[in-house]
Amino acid sequence: MSKPTIHVAIAILLHQGKVLVGWREAKQHQGNKHEFPGGKVEEGETPLAACRREIYEEVGVGLQDWHTFDVIHHEYDDVIVNLHLFHAIVPTALLNEIQQPWAWYSRDELLSLNFPKANQAMIQRLCWAHQIKISDQLDVLTQLHQDQLMYWRVEGTQAQIVELSALRVEQLSQLILNVDIYTKLNTIQQQAISAIHLKQSQLMSLKQGDLSIGKRHIAACHDLAAMQQAQRIGCDAIVLSPVLATATHPETPALGWQQFKALASQVDIPVFALGGMQASDLGLAQERGAYGIAGIRFL
Repeated sequence: MSKPTIHVAIAILLHQGKVLVGWREAKQHQGNKHEFPGGKVEEGETPLAACRREIYEEVGVGLQDWHTFDVIHHEYDDVIVNLHLFHAIVPTALLNEIQQPWAWYSRDELLSLNFPKANQAMIQRLCWAHQIKISDQLDVLTQLHQDQLMYWRVEGTQAQIVELSALRVEQLSQLILNVDIYTKLNTIQQQAISAIHLKQSQLMSLKQGDLSIGKRHIAACHDLAAMQQAQRIGCDAIVLSPVLATATHPETPALGWQQFKALASQVDIPVFALGGMQASDLGLAQERGAYGIAGIRFL
């Protein structure tokens, strides 16, 4: 006997680095667990329309600006669930409209909550490592710790693509590649890498709907306009630079921590501080609104 299949629209609601989470009652399917807001897609309804409706009914806010986050298929013992995921920013003006018992959690706090198994891929995407090493040497991957990723900053020559093909899938999971290199990979490699990197020039040429669905995107930004563009088109995170003076770009004026904090507070997605960072600066950066740090020399 075949299992029933249901389609569910799920919302990832973001505000100032936090994510909105609720609790499933015991009588519900996969009850006594945390959940993201959403519900079943009704007959004749698109997943996005269902998402908008459910968020207005369950959470109490009406949001129009949505991005497709992912589509996840998960088979339980009794049912097959197709999760249609969307993400949106909740503006400060609507915070008081949010109904109980929904509550905001930091991304790190999501890791300790009890979500259904089908949600684990969402959690993995939302929770970044806190340190990003930037290098043109691929073997640096073998030196990374669990809470570190590496952005392989290279041109993407044919020889480098061949070098990349020698990596195991689990190694690719800690790797960030620029979008130009990403497009040269095979499907298995594309699915395995941690995130797609966008230079600011690449970022500014894109519009909403251009990003690959189901993949994390991290954008290199140097000013507020680029940061707002990254959030507008649905990027997952930002690398903001240069925060401090650097040996690699001594001619570029540094933002300084005060300006970094002011800029980071104006977006709702994670911001990594880049430029003059040492590993010991992580706590300092987080006190000033950073999610994490990135650097060439700090590891």
